[in-house]
Amino acid sequence: MTPFETLAKILTLEHNQGCRDRAVMRGLDNYLVNWQVEIEKQSPADLEAGREIVALLSNYTEKDRIQREQAVRSVLAKIERMRTARPVKPRPKPERPPREPKPRRQPAGGVQAPRQVSQPGVPPAVMPPPEPPTPAPEPPAPVPEPPVPRPEPPVLQAEPPAPAPAPPEPVPDQAEEEPGEFLAIFEAAPPDLEVGEAAWARPRPKPVRPPPEPPKGVGLDSPVTRMPGIKGAIAHKLERLGVRTIRDMLYLFPRRYDDFSALKTIHELVYGEEVTLVGTVWQVKNRTTQRGITLTEAILSDATGTMQVTWFNQPYLARQLTPGRQIVVSGKVDAYLGRLVFQSPQWEPLDRDLIHTARIVPVYPLTEGLSATWLRKQMWRLVEMWATRVPDPLPAAIRERQQLYDLPTALAQIHFPSDQDSLRQARRRLAFNEFLLIQLGVLRQRREWNRQPGRPLAVDQALLQRFLDHLPYKLTGAQQRALDEILRDLQQTRPMGRLLQGDVGSGKTVVAAAALLMTVANGYQAVLMAPTEILAEQHYKTLVGLLDANQHGGEQTAPRIGLLVGKLKGAEKAAMQEAIAAGQIDIVVGTHAVIQEGVNFANLGLAIIDEQHRFGVAQRAAIRQKGFAPHVLVMTATPIPRTLALTVYGDLDLSIIDEMPPGRQAIKTRCLTSRERERAYQFVRSQVAQGRQAFIICPLIEESEKIEAKAATAEYERLQKEVFPTLKLGLLHGKLPPDEKEAVMSAFYQGDLHILVSTSVVEVGIDVPNATVMVVEGANRFGLAQLHQFRGRVGRGEHQSYCLLLADNASAEAEARLQALERTQDGFALAEEDLKLRGPGEFFGTRQSGLPDLKVAKLSDVHVLEQARAEAAELFRQDPDLSRPEHAALAMQVREFWRGEGDLS
Repeated sequence: MTPFETLAKILTLEHNQGCRDRAVMRGLDNYLVNWQVEIEKQSPADLEAGREIVALLSNYTEKDRIQREQAVRSVLAKIERMRTARPVKPRPKPERPPREPKPRRQPAGGVQAPRQVSQPGVPPAVMPPPEPPTPAPEPPAPVPEPPVPRPEPPVLQAEPPAPAPAPPEPVPDQAEEEPGEFLAIFEAAPPDLEVGEAAWARPRPKPVRPPPEPPKGVGLDSPVTRMPGIKGAIAHKLERLGVRTIRDMLYLFPRRYDDFSALKTIHELVYGEEVTLVGTVWQVKNRTTQRGITLTEAILSDATGTMQVTWFNQPYLARQLTPGRQIVVSGKVDAYLGRLVFQSPQWEPLDRDLIHTARIVPVYPLTEGLSATWLRKQMWRLVEMWATRVPDPLPAAIRERQQLYDLPTALAQIHFPSDQDSLRQARRRLAFNEFLLIQLGVLRQRREWNRQPGRPLAVDQALLQRFLDHLPYKLTGAQQRALDEILRDLQQTRPMGRLLQGDVGSGKTVVAAAALLMTVANGYQAVLMAPTEILAEQHYKTLVGLLDANQHGGEQTAPRIGLLVGKLKGAEKAAMQEAIAAGQIDIVVGTHAVIQEGVNFANLGLAIIDEQHRFGVAQRAAIRQKGFAPHVLVMTATPIPRTLALTVYGDLDLSIIDEMPPGRQAIKTRCLTSRERERAYQFVRSQVAQGRQAFIICPLIEESEKIEAKAATAEYERLQKEVFPTLKLGLLHGKLPPDEKEAVMSAFYQGDLHILVSTSVVEVGIDVPNATVMVVEGANRFGLAQLHQFRGRVGRGEHQSYCLLLADNASAEAEARLQALERTQDGFALAEEDLKLRGPGEFFGTRQSGLPDLKVAKLSDVHVLEQARAEAAELFRQDPDLSRPEHAALAMQVREFWRGEGDLS
């Protein structure tokens, strides 16, 4: 075979593989170096042609796919012209001296055919058949002997294996127009092994087919039962995954991927790697172990060797893996008795669309009764039929400006990516889509809120100064800056919408108290809503102390403050509601009870929501409806990264208290293993002996207060009996009746209890200056933001405080979180680290309410988020109502995305 013929076969393969530079090992550029050496030995005309070919293919690796395809086509056409320009002369056979035939015993009935000998390194299943002998004029047709296999495969049974039949002829793909002969040559036989055995074994891509037509009358919003193979019982199982319609199923994205795109030959396999192998089944059998496990064992071969593959408890595979069948297997290379093997790999016939092997394989979320293989097959059919039929709501100008996939391509590639780059681009497009919908939603909400006429509130500077002068401390610069921003908003003719965030102990409550005082001074009511009764009661007591008339002097009377929480009895609750409606209460402090039906304000001017991450858009909307466009201030002690704040709270202005009051001591933090628990207990005893108190937090096992209560109760009993029998312990969890909670908290605050055993309800709202130790059991189960909140429960008095984090079987990621907490007291730095390590879904410990579900986007994708925010702002500037025809699909998607969320529902 001439160098030109060899190159033509390689380039034909390269074209069939999509010009991905995988036809030869180490790439085409490396191969051409050796090919040039061979060309130098050719005639002057061939030498000149060879140099032209090298010029056409030079720097092949650096070309894009279009340039590669053009180069490959040009070279193949040139080689074809060279071939047709020269008539092919038959090659004379070398003359050999006649050999004296040895006397052989003739079989009955005719002449025996010569024995077929295998070529070195090529198993019988892939050998070309031998030339048939010239039949004698009289004897019957010759009877061939079975081929002799070399090399010998591993023996799975005592008797010699039966010869494998030759594999079926491959069905040629429907290729584009190509110079003819070399494609046919390549399909007939593999290239020389030194060209690249892995390339020969690689499955060729299937021809592009038009998507199948859906059944008549079926659309994206049709029930999933309209898909073939999905009926009642299966549909109920899919419903557990949130799949009810065809669209739901199309948006059921993989949770991860197995990369089986690395194809290798048997002699290249390495223990422990995940690869794909294309081979021919030599033999297969079932056997049963002493434990009753059925093993299906097969021998696969390719041009470089043989390998054993084993499946467990799947005896039916022996009927499917017939000898001579060509299959593709993907999995992790294992070892058994010193030999490399595959155990329970994925497999598929070579002649079908490859879904489970030889590609980046999607792994979907599952539920009981659904197998990964079944769901993947269904998703393949679904994507093939429906992905191209999904309308793209994103204007073409934005797609081109941001270099984004169209939506059908992104959906197809997120499910079954062609390569890692295609997967990244698909993720980017879908993440951009979600960020854009969030930003359009919050911008719309902000506009609707700002359109409403507000009630400007005058600032009584004398009253404000008296309030500040009577404080036992001076406001920090950050507190004063935040207060100025809030008071400036209160004086505007549009209602305020502002987020005040500050670290634990930074002094947000006193800033809020000043805003409440100014509201009441203008003759309006105010409300402060907290997520728990404990925190609401804490705020009630704090405000009563801060706003006491005795501190202000003159004729100014103290604001009338009321507490509205769930523990109030019927008559007491009704009386409080009547007083609020009559305007007899100036400031209402409460929980969700303040936004329930039956609570009406006479003249609500300011609403403050504390620990906003426990609420959401819907709660903000509900509290706004309690008055005529009241001003709204949202507070959180969980430092939120700016990226997250601009996304979740894009409808609010942002104020930050990033400065701690002077004299506040750093809390010493240490991470301990579970084996060091006794050291932690001994440290607690030493602190109690000095007159201090301690918290012990039980881990959040599940988001269920019942389970929390049981865990805390069991730990409380164990600690009281076995660890601290001489100390007084209290128990606090979410299922205690309100009066018991109050009694426990009061006892701990007054020093009647040495240790408080609690669940995460102490995360906010408990201020005990004498508590100096915080012990967190199972600290690896919590996020950094939540651990930082726990730590903030101590260090509120004059004594040095400590936080001990006990981890049980912590992962590397959990250890990184805990070490970050050891290193810094800066809540904002910890919030950034937590977002990076855990992602937005777990950032707050429990799911963020009020934010639509993000299926692909991660809030740590700052660059994509900023691009989406910029495009959303420009879209909103040009067409705020998205009323233009080209934005109709986008407007509909915004409504669907935000359905049921606050003002956008």
